[in-house]
Amino acid sequence: MTALGDSCSNTPAMKELFSLDPSLIFLNHGSFGACPKEVFAVFQEWQRTMEKNPVEFLGRRSAELLRQSREVLARYVGTRPENLVYVTNATSGVNTVARSLTLMPGDEILTTDHEYGACDNTWHHVCRRTGARYLPVTIPLPFQAEEFVERIWAEVTPRTRMLYLSHITSATALIFPLAELCSRARKAGILTLIDGAHAPGHIPLDLDTLGADFYTGNCHKWLCAPKGSAFLYVRPEHHETIDAPVVSWGYSDHVSGHTGFDAYTGSTVLERRLQWQGTRDIAPFLSVPAAVSFQERHDWETVRRTCHALAAETLRRVCDLTGLSPVCKESDFGQMVVLPVPPTDPDRLKETLFDRFRIEVPVTSHGNRLFVRLSVQGYNTEEDTDALIDAIRNLFAR
Repeated sequence: MTALGDSCSNTPAMKELFSLDPSLIFLNHGSFGACPKEVFAVFQEWQRTMEKNPVEFLGRRSAELLRQSREVLARYVGTRPENLVYVTNATSGVNTVARSLTLMPGDEILTTDHEYGACDNTWHHVCRRTGARYLPVTIPLPFQAEEFVERIWAEVTPRTRMLYLSHITSATALIFPLAELCSRARKAGILTLIDGAHAPGHIPLDLDTLGADFYTGNCHKWLCAPKGSAFLYVRPEHHETIDAPVVSWGYSDHVSGHTGFDAYTGSTVLERRLQWQGTRDIAPFLSVPAAVSFQERHDWETVRRTCHALAAETLRRVCDLTGLSPVCKESDFGQMVVLPVPPTDPDRLKETLFDRFRIEVPVTSHGNRLFVRLSVQGYNTEEDTDALIDAIRNLFAR
């Protein structure tokens, strides 16, 4: 029995609710997610509805439809719908905030050495253009959650403009404790941007209580919504400061006629600027309530506990097999965990796991440590993780 669950077995019937290739052992939900058949059907129906009359759908109905969808999402993540806008992925949310800041030479963005590479690139680009500095704090492994806050705060200086931190890290699958840092930063006049790419549907969220100034999260990963659905959360006092990546009709006070902007009259500045982008496909956004409903009807709290228990048991078994130590405690991860493996060519390991064993799973690294990053979702069973353990035994015994 684990600390967070009393079962290590998901039901094989759950696999039938997804469209995943049955010839694959899919242990990589963390990269792009997987959408249940019924949620994908809702997504396709929204697309068909749009094609029946694109002018009516985009020009006259989209604002209200998006508002209704955001109301469901807002209840799910613990905020008000006017504080949310839909974006295509969390990297887009990070870009939107980073490019909206007025940074001066010498300003500092404080982060960690566990952040997602694409977003590191975003900040390097912004800092090159502004003269600001992007400063990663080393968070050593094994991870010590009780030391995390003080380790970050010790690097704050009078030039610190923002704390940019992952909620759940990509390469190392760690859950960072963030509430205390958000509170300290607010008292010190420092902004906070949280990359929650892996959080919605993975861990409980209450964004207003968390207290970050900005938070972006994917719905297409652990919430199981269609690809291209994510959100950006902005505290009310910052709505006016956020600019859309594409300047469009949302920057007009009011536009009548064929643009469809009439429907957005009276909405917040945040919604007007970012949500109305003309002909982009909003079907993924409108399908988010179906994903929320799917998980509620399938008792996803129990599913998450079961998945965590299976991930923890697999970590224990792999560490027993390799003789390597885990990089964190069981309370530091959720449904996704990194399994330490001996040094080897990471690209060849990933290819071999897929080509020879038909296991779809990423290989990640941090410092001089190599990992197989395991994601356990509701459709995964003990048979799936047994196959991964057998493959690791086979490869490293050789």
